[in-house]
Amino acid sequence: MSSILTNNGAMVALQTLKSVNMNLGQTQNAISTGKNVATAKDNSAVWAISKVMESDVKGFKAIKDSLSLGESTVAVARNAAETVTDLLTQMKGKIVAAQEDNVDRNKINADVTALKDQISAVVGAAQFNGLNLVDGTAASASVLSSLDRDNAGNVTASSITVTGQNLSTGGYTAKAVFDATNTDGVSADGQDTFGFSLDANGGTDDNGQIEFEPQGTAAYAAGDSFTIRLGDTEVNYTVTAEDIASTSQADVIAVGMKAAIEASGANVTVDYNAANSGRLVITNDGTDSLQVSGQFSNANSGGLGALAAIDVSNSAGAAAALGSIETLIDTSIDAAAAFGSVQGRIETQKTFISNLTDSLKSGIGSMVDADMEEVSARLQALQVQQQLAVQSLSIANQAPQSILSLFR
Repeated sequence: MSSILTNNGAMVALQTLKSVNMNLGQTQNAISTGKNVATAKDNSAVWAISKVMESDVKGFKAIKDSLSLGESTVAVARNAAETVTDLLTQMKGKIVAAQEDNVDRNKINADVTALKDQISAVVGAAQFNGLNLVDGTAASASVLSSLDRDNAGNVTASSITVTGQNLSTGGYTAKAVFDATNTDGVSADGQDTFGFSLDANGGTDDNGQIEFEPQGTAAYAAGDSFTIRLGDTEVNYTVTAEDIASTSQADVIAVGMKAAIEASGANVTVDYNAANSGRLVITNDGTDSLQVSGQFSNANSGGLGALAAIDVSNSAGAAAALGSIETLIDTSIDAAAAFGSVQGRIETQKTFISNLTDSLKSGIGSMVDADMEEVSARLQALQVQQQLAVQSLSIANQAPQSILSLFR
């Protein structure tokens, strides 16, 4: 049946043309934006996931900048610690030369003083953007390293902690802690260092003695420390508040140091006699000679504060400095190694964040980017379909005109 009121063919052709035009519009939009999912309307679930991932990418870019800043800061600290180690090694050479009697110790001491000043300058200048990790002013610093998202969508920040290393040369205050009469090789000017050599066991001078001064002379404070080197073995003892509160501080410190030496495994015998307050007698049990030295450090001194006590202008000071410089070199080496370890970790994290960002970008692209080869082929097909749909609608619209011939 033909009708002049309802043209079913035209309606079908019109719907087909609308569908083709809609698909063509989507295809043209994909070509212009480069995305199959450009808005939430295109695919709300995929769009939401992609936006969360894009926000993570932005966050990781900021983290990469944070890691670069942290890496530079740690690199400055590491270079400073390595430079200090080199300077201390040079100083050790001077101190070894000062062990000879037939040298001008005053000139050597002047060289040592110059090296001290250079070390202070290096430590003071080792800052990046105002943060100095080697002068004792910063206990630690945190470097933002990651953003961790759990399956519930909660985000937490992770950081790499860089521990500051105290290579400051300041804050040292000499105290007369070693008895000038009963401590072998004690420095006469400050009584804060000593050094002597022991013959092999059974030799003429195979033992030496150390005597700690009483509280009235030494004025010990909690946190003061003693470092004694016996050859390659280093022994430390730190004065506590309980030590200060005791009735005989020198005896308590002597007993504590005796226990520390015995626990160190050094091949010596340490004797303590309560009749001689604060005195230790060290006997070499080895078959080779042994260099023994001691250094006092007050509670508020920097990690290299003992540099202030090094004086090689006389034989006693030169002998004491030989042990002190080994401790100082160990301190700077430990600091450089710690910074090197953290810097390596930061570099690894930085590389990981860069790779992770690339992976996230690739994942986002696979979800929302348009396949341009496919879109190009679809565009050509839809253009042909559009032409055919227009032609079909035109034919359908002409169909009612044939009814006029029935009334002629």
